[in-house]
Amino acid sequence: MTGIGAEILSLIAARRSRRPARDLAALAQLFRRLGACASAEALETEDRIWGMWMHHPHRGAETRLTALLRSAPLYAEAWHKRAALYYLLGRDDECLRDIRRTLELEPRHFAAMLHFAEILLGAGAGGEARYAFAAALSLHPHLPRARDALADKA
Repeated sequence: MTGIGAEILSLIAARRSRRPARDLAALAQLFRRLGACASAEALETEDRIWGMWMHHPHRGAETRLTALLRSAPLYAEAWHKRAALYYLLGRDDECLRDIRRTLELEPRHFAAMLHFAEILLGAGAGGEARYAFAAALSLHPHLPRARDALADKA
């Protein structure tokens, strides 16, 4: 794999040695909890992580992503939300650019890894997709989609 896909794989590989742009102690604590909790507690913990990722002082971020990113370029979740929008619209090149930026800012962003893995599967890059799924599971061990994808190829 070359180009942006290789860059994203490198970001995923280096996730443990990189620090998030918004390195909040509460978020780090939630990730530790997510890695150690039982599956019944995982959804609540994941919701709290999403809540922290979504929090930003500017209101209306969901409808004004591009404007928000111009004024708040370090807001990782806004990059991820725009990537998800591009994914739904079939604009994979733009989606990949925003996934890359999401992971540059937040190396633990398991959902960005999942979206990337889905794109890789669609492109026939099963090995790389498995790597991205496994990386997401290393952060959030209770992701059914990642578990299912890895079990399908076991």
